[in-house]
Amino acid sequence: MKTIGLTGGIATGKSTVAKILREELGVPVIDADQVARDVVAPGQPALAALAARFGPTVLFTDGTLNRKALGALVMGDAAARKDLEAITHPAIRAEIQRRLQGLAEAGTPSAAVEAALLVETGAYRQYDALLVVSCAPETQLRRLMSREGLNEADARRWVQSQLPLAEKERLGSAVIYNDGDGDALRAKVREAWATLSP
Repeated sequence: MKTIGLTGGIATGKSTVAKILREELGVPVIDADQVARDVVAPGQPALAALAARFGPTVLFTDGTLNRKALGALVMGDAAARKDLEAITHPAIRAEIQRRLQGLAEAGTPSAAVEAALLVETGAYRQYDALLVVSCAPETQLRRLMSREGLNEADARRWVQSQLPLAEKERLGSAVIYNDGDGDALRAKVREAWATLSP
């Protein structure tokens, strides 16, 4: 089975591309954000490890993870953040691999893994190809301001805190420039997927 990493910058349209792949092209797409939530669900070893490391305040009374409390503990504490990542990242990677293995065993010809930080973490190297969703800086700013209700200065700071899109584009096996309308994007997704899928 061919595996394709799907990434992009904030407000470039990565999730929209994932939706087109899933709903219009029938491609299984594993959402790393959803996997990150799944591996810290009640009963999962990663949740128990988080509670053991950070204490019972990171759990609600029903046993689910209190993300806000955990976030407050690791914010500005590099050692705590490192401990958090040491618990969650291996669990996320293992679960993504387990899901990909299941798809491969079912005879699926290709699958995508959608994740924001594939390039930053080096995880893109685990996949056969990398599909990058990008757009013009002014498009990205406009979308981010609209989506998050930010002013331009705050939106610029948010964009500048991320790896430049050009660096992701450079590593992409295919790049989709998402500056047009929905129909234009659908056409570009189909074209890019045709070059990447087996």
